[in-house]
Amino acid sequence: MGVYLNPASDGFQESLNSEIYVDKSAMIGKLNRLAGTKQKYVCVSRPRWFGKTMALEMLAAYYTSAHESRHLFAGLAIEDDPSFEKHLGQYHVICLNIQEVMTDAGDVTGLGCFLHKKLAADVKNSQLGSSVEGESLTEFLGSLYQATGQKIVFLIDEWDCIFRIRRDDNVAHGVYLDFLRHLLKDRSYVTLAYMTGILPIKKYGIHSALSMFDEYSMTDPRNLAEYVGFTGPEVAALCGRYGMDFADAADWYDGYSFPGAPSVYCPRSVVTAMLCGRYSNYWTQTETYEALRAYIEMNIDGLRDDVVALLAGDRRRVNTQGFTNDMVTFAGKDDIFTLLVHLGYLGYDMDSGEVFVPNKEIADEFRTATGNMGWQEVLVAVSASDALLEATWRMDGESVAAAIEAAHMETSHLSYNDENALSYTVSLAYYSARKYYTIVREFPSGKGYADMVFLPRPRHMDKAAMVVELKWDKGAAGAIAQIKDKRYPSALADYKGNLLLVGLGYTKKTKTHRCAIERVAV
Repeated sequence: MGVYLNPASDGFQESLNSEIYVDKSAMIGKLNRLAGTKQKYVCVSRPRWFGKTMALEMLAAYYTSAHESRHLFAGLAIEDDPSFEKHLGQYHVICLNIQEVMTDAGDVTGLGCFLHKKLAADVKNSQLGSSVEGESLTEFLGSLYQATGQKIVFLIDEWDCIFRIRRDDNVAHGVYLDFLRHLLKDRSYVTLAYMTGILPIKKYGIHSALSMFDEYSMTDPRNLAEYVGFTGPEVAALCGRYGMDFADAADWYDGYSFPGAPSVYCPRSVVTAMLCGRYSNYWTQTETYEALRAYIEMNIDGLRDDVVALLAGDRRRVNTQGFTNDMVTFAGKDDIFTLLVHLGYLGYDMDSGEVFVPNKEIADEFRTATGNMGWQEVLVAVSASDALLEATWRMDGESVAAAIEAAHMETSHLSYNDENALSYTVSLAYYSARKYYTIVREFPSGKGYADMVFLPRPRHMDKAAMVVELKWDKGAAGAIAQIKDKRYPSALADYKGNLLLVGLGYTKKTKTHRCAIERVAV
C-alpha cells in the first residue's frame, strides 16, 4: 500500500470502530452511477466539521483494488445497492490532501514533479510492474492504466486550501488550477474524480476550465443533500440511544435545509454532544471563524444592520450567483453572505433565496464574533434578556416596556422606522427565551398572522405560551385588542389557560414603548 496510491483503509476502519458511526455509505451508489461517464467529475464543498474527510476515507476503502475491503461494508446500506459488486475494489485510488501535499512539495509550481516522484515510489513498492513509466505525471498515470488495465479514482481533500491560506496569491491560484486541469481533464485514466473542500470551484478567468466538475455545495447540494450532514431521523435515533432531548438537539444544531433533506445537522457537534451528554457550542475557532469576524467587521453595504436582524431571527434575500468562490473578492454584501453560507455560518433557503442563522450554536458564534469586535450593544441587549423574560412571566408590563426601551437604545444604529424594525429589537431583547421556547414569527392563527408566538419546548411546558403583537406608532392596548379580535389564541388551545397575550406599542412622537399583558383561558 502506498502513501498516495491505494492507501490503507485504516481511516475508514477507525470510523467504523467509533462509538458513534452513522452510515452514509449509500452515497457510494450515487457516485457509482457517475463513474466512467461524462459526469465523473464531482466537487463537493462543505463547512468544517461536516464529515468530508470521513467520506473520502470510505470511498478510498471501497474503490481500491489493492486490498480486500468487502468486510468493511458488511451490513451497510451500500451492500444492498445494485452497483455494489460492480465497482467494489475495481480501481487504483489516488488520495491527495492538498494542504499536506503542498506542504511537502514546498511550492505549488512543484506539485506535478513531487507527485510524480511519490507515485512512482508507491508503484515500485507495490510491485505493480516495472513497465510503468513516463517522463511526466500524466504520462506516468497513463502508463499505470495501460500496464494494469485499471482506471483511477482520484480523491482530493482540501482542494481549495490555497484559496483560503494564500488568499491574495493570484499567480499561485492560476498555477494550481492549471495543474488540476492538466491532471484530470479528458484523461483516459480517470474513471471518477471526487474533490472536496469548503469552497466550490474557483471562478477565475480562463481557469474556469475546471467547469467539467459538477458542484454539490451548501447553496445547492443536488441529490447529495442527505449526505451533507446528519439528517433529522439519524439524530433522533442517536438521541434515543443516549437519552438526549431531540427538541434541544434541533434547537442547537438543526437548521440547514435542502430539497430532499429538510433537516440537516452538523455531524461533529451532534456526536460531541451525545458523547458528552450535554448540548453546547462545539465549533472550534479556526481560520473560518477569523473570516467570520473579518467579514462582518468590513460592514460592506450596511452588513452590520443585517447581521443584527439575522441574529434577531430575520432573513435576508441574497443573490449567490456573483460569488467568485474565494475569500477576498467581494462585489457587495451578497458575496459575503454567500461565503458565510459555504463556511456554515448561515443557512440558505434555495426556494426563497434567503439566508438565516440556522441554530443556537451558530448564533453563539455570531455573538462571540460581534462581542470581540466591540459590538457591546448586542451583548447588552442579549444579557438583559433574562430579566425581560422574567418580567413578562410575572406580567409586569411597565418593566417589559422599559426593557424594550433599553434594547432600542442599544440597537439605535438600526433604522427604527417601521414595525419590522421594532420586531428586530424585540427579537434580540427576547434572545434568552430561545432556551425555553420555539419562537415563530408570522404565526398563522385565527383570522390572520400573529407577529410572534413563543411555544414552550417539551422540557419547559410549565412556561406560559406567549402571543406577542407589535404596533408601530400605536398603543399597547390596541395590540391586545387585535390579538383578541383576530382570535389568535384559537390555534393555541392545547395550552389550556397557560397563555399570555403581550401587546407592545411604540409611539413615534414621544419615542416611548408601552406594554400590556393579559393571561387568558383558551
